[in-house]
This record gives sequence, structure tokens and C-alpha cells, in this order.
Amino acid sequence: MPAGVDRPVVVGVDGVRGRLATIDLGAAEARRRGAELVVAHVWPGRYAGPFRGGSGPLPTEQDGAHLLELAAQRARRTGPDVRIRTALLPGAPADQLARLSAQAQLLVVGHRDDVLTRHGWGSTAAYLAHHSACPLLVDRGHEHADGPVVVAVSAREPASPTVACAFEEADLRGAAMIAVHVWAAPPGGTGSALPPRPTGYAAARDEAERMLAEALAGWSAQYPDVTVQRLTLHDLDVAYTIDRASQRGSLLVAGAGRTRRMAELLYGSLGRALLRTSSCPVLLVPPGRPAALAG
Repeated sequence: MPAGVDRPVVVGVDGVRGRLATIDLGAAEARRRGAELVVAHVWPGRYAGPFRGGSGPLPTEQDGAHLLELAAQRARRTGPDVRIRTALLPGAPADQLARLSAQAQLLVVGHRDDVLTRHGWGSTAAYLAHHSACPLLVDRGHEHADGPVVVAVSAREPASPTVACAFEEADLRGAAMIAVHVWAAPPGGTGSALPPRPTGYAAARDEAERMLAEALAGWSAQYPDVTVQRLTLHDLDVAYTIDRASQRGSLLVAGAGRTRRMAELLYGSLGRALLRTSSCPVLLVPPGRPAALAG
């Protein structure tokens, strides 16, 4: 079962331009896990700031409560068995949602704060990519229900929180999994996809394939019903592969990592490009999430 299975799924609704698809996604995840759903809205949020767009009046606290009521009604359409409660919180959305993540098993947000945001993730989602204490599920507009779960594997340690989370998600969905491991050219290469020393290149690729197989072996035994396809990629192929995976997968799982490099890749320039395609939800796993193989 997922880590923190007794904790709720939290979905953040973003005020004036709350995304119905994000509410649906959060409710579906709560139902899939048999968890309580907390629908959260932060008032007045960023709309009270000096850069607020539009000339209309600021939303009132009553507006926030009404928004939560409508969002809860929407979430109940997922099924009567989903337990739902609402939370109207004061302050800044990013800070409050990060605080809620410490008590949640999953935090679900939209990828952008509003339609005026530039292409890419909005400030709230980008902040949470660095600060969420639990896995962060970012709704990017499309969910390919029949697609595989795609996971980026570092293969540096066998009990990886990212790999554990990916197997859990594939098992919950009854989906196949594609495990992608990225490797770099051997020292002395030119940095191109075709370095001048093919022997060193082939040896590095073979080593990457061995590391990926070892990183997955224990988890495959623990989740025998999850079909796994292994894929090793040169570092230069990462952006293209993530793009293709986002168009065909049901979920893209990546470790936020201690340096948060993958998070920055997803919400930065690559994130802007992905928004022009049918991008599936992305799940970012924090480095502190428990992961242990069964003994």
C-alpha cells in the first residue's frame, strides 16, 4: 500500500479560475486509494497582491467558502464512497499547501495559477515542486487512462522512493510500467549522441542497463502483477523521451531529488514545450519519502 495510506489526499483549488479537471483528478486519486479527500482553498491568496490582474473586486471570504462548496459537489460525482471535507485557509497558497503536504499522502494541484501565466508551471506549482513533503501530483490538462506509468530511475540506490512510488502507482492503476534510466557519455566524449570512442560508449550503455535491472529487481518481485519495460537513454535524449511519454502515458513519475534538477527540468523550458502537447499528469516524489523492500 502507498506510504502514509491513512493520510488524506489534498487537492488545491485556485480561486477565481479553479480548474474542474484538477478537482476530478484529486477525487479520482482519493477513491483509488480509499482515502479521505481534502479540498483546500487559500483566501485571499495571491489575488490580493499588487500584481493581481483584472479590475473587478477582490474575492471575499464568502466567495472562497462558496468555491469550496462547489468544488466539493464536483468531487462527489466521483462516487458516494469518497469521504470529502473542505479547508478554507488564510494566507499564501504555496505556503499553506506546503504545510498541508506534511500531513497528506498526496498533494494535487494544477500546473498554472491562472490563464495569464506564461507557458510552463505557475509559481505555486513550481514552489511546491521544491517544498512539498509528500508526493506532488501536477495536473497538466490530459490523462491517458490506458497508458503506462513512466518513471525516471536514477538507479543509484535499490530502495529508491521514486521507484517504490512508481510501482505503487502502476499497481493501483493496473497499468504497465516503463522504467527509464539516463546515462551520460564516458569521459573524453564530445558530448554528442555519437562520441568518437564507440567501445567506451557501448560499455557505458551496458553498465547503465545493468544498473537499471538491479534497481528494479527487488521491486518487480514485490509487485509481480506489474509488467515492466526497461529503457536506457543517453542524456541528450531526455527531453524528447519525456515529451513522448507525456503524450502516451497515464502518469509520469520523477524524483524531485535533493538538487531538484528533474523538477526544474519539468517546470522550466521543457514544461513550456510540453504544454503545447497532450501532457499527462506528473508525480514528483520527494527524497525523504519512505521506501523499503519487503524482507
